[in-house]
Amino acid sequence: MKHLFFIFGLVALAAGGAQAQTQPPATPAKQPIELRAGRMQAQAKPAANRPDAPPQFPGGAQGLNTFFQQNLKYPEAASVKQISGNVVMTFTVEADGHLTNPTVLQPLSPECDTEALRVLGQMPAWKPATRKGQPVAVQVRLPVPFGNSTDVKVEQGKNKFE
Repeated sequence: MKHLFFIFGLVALAAGGAQAQTQPPATPAKQPIELRAGRMQAQAKPAANRPDAPPQFPGGAQGLNTFFQQNLKYPEAASVKQISGNVVMTFTVEADGHLTNPTVLQPLSPECDTEALRVLGQMPAWKPATRKGQPVAVQVRLPVPFGNSTDVKVEQGKNKFE
């Protein structure tokens, strides 16, 4: 009788072990998607916190270029030191199109940084970003160019269809 219980126990253990092996392995949790500049693509189903249309300066990139040419003054101290380059600024385009929270993300020189902040303060309201047809506030990163160039060039995104 002892042997019968022992054999029954072994059969039960073997059956339980075989059952555990037939179960599919647990799937690992999905990792979050990391978006990097230059690798972002249009989404078929945009996330709730992303706008459908980005904010736009009145007149587009050409209007922004003209605005910088008319309002940006190359600081004398930067001219003497022959400083040229971009002051990278961040600011928020609010739902009404006005700019708020301007900050220097990548400084060039104290004089150029101050001039970039001054010019951002003079910018007209932008066309705000929209999400499902409703305007939303969006943070924008914008290089403000400084140098001896008579033609100010603003970075533009690549056309997807070129």
